[in-house]
Amino acid sequence: CSSDLWFARAARPSGPCEARHNRAMAEKIIPLADHRYASSVPPVPAQDVAPTGLLGDALGRPLRELRISVTDRCNFRCSYCMPKEVFDKQYSFLPHASLLSFEELTRVARLFVAHGVHKIRLTGGEPLLRKNIEALIGMLAELRTPEGEALDLTLTTNGSVLERKAQALKEAGLKRITVSLDALDDAIFRRMNDVDFPVDEVLRGLEAAQRVGLGPIKVNMVVKRGTNDDQILPMARHFRGSGMVLRFIEYMDVGATNGWRMDEVLPSAEVVERIAAAFPLDAAEAAAPGETAQRWRYRDGAGEIGVISSVTQAFCHDCNRARLSTEGKLFLCLFANQGHDLRALLRGGYSDAQIAGAIGLVWQQRDDRYSELRGQQQADTGSGQRRVEMHYIGG
Repeated sequence: CSSDLWFARAARPSGPCEARHNRAMAEKIIPLADHRYASSVPPVPAQDVAPTGLLGDALGRPLRELRISVTDRCNFRCSYCMPKEVFDKQYSFLPHASLLSFEELTRVARLFVAHGVHKIRLTGGEPLLRKNIEALIGMLAELRTPEGEALDLTLTTNGSVLERKAQALKEAGLKRITVSLDALDDAIFRRMNDVDFPVDEVLRGLEAAQRVGLGPIKVNMVVKRGTNDDQILPMARHFRGSGMVLRFIEYMDVGATNGWRMDEVLPSAEVVERIAAAFPLDAAEAAAPGETAQRWRYRDGAGEIGVISSVTQAFCHDCNRARLSTEGKLFLCLFANQGHDLRALLRGGYSDAQIAGAIGLVWQQRDDRYSELRGQQQADTGSGQRRVEMHYIGG
């Protein structure tokens, strides 16, 4: 059995671990639930329907990417994600017993792959804080699409422990990595991560990741007007010609704790203007359907940048991503306030076919398009339910 199995049992299992997920559970499972976000157990179809890999939602959007949060904990306290005044020493993070085990995560990932997922991104919190994360990566790396292809297996990290983890991540089967980096200036970076962490350690992590072949590497910078927008050009200058793709992300109204204000959003169009004034740019085609970033190439051949404009140029129309929280709740939008409790099915004795059917029904009913509605000033549904926090579901 995995040492990462974190839930309470009333009795020890009598059979091998690998058979556990396909049999009705004989022992009693004591769920240690977390009710901070609304969720419901998805219905299971009366008859099994085999996945075809061609699943579409209510707006015709296919299911192609699964983002898995492996922990709700992080060692940074960035104000736009986990402000220290909220996530302090008294904050109650999810107990280990609530988290999905690596076997459970792999099982549900396999079902999503059967439905058409080709890309899995591991997120957090900070995913590299999850104990033995390399073991999970190795398990996911063995999955194959219905066409027999390996998955595009990626991970997003703050880079704080990347220097010492990069080689092991590569050997485990991770293909690519994305690193969050909001400034090159050390004082600004320390102020933004709010734990006094030095930028040089993240830069060394990036070098290590590039050295072991975890590329092409993407570097994400969340831009807040008046906080770090003076770092746009220094960041562009630093990563030009490096082989890494720098992406600028508009400050988003995710969750309810980051004090988001529209006047702190710097539109991506202005970011592009600032960079193009120093380094001429040409628009580039999207690399794949559903890509979040608009791509721009340096005219002199020194690489490219991307801009992610969730606030000013919503891309809901072709969003093909599902998100799984670390405790097994399925969310259909980064701005969702309602989840679907897959853990209840995973630990409730349901078969793979039954759970796959439940996932299919949930996706087929999906009509989320928060960012488009925000642009039309219709996003507040008046439900009174708070949106999921970024540290809980990943970016």
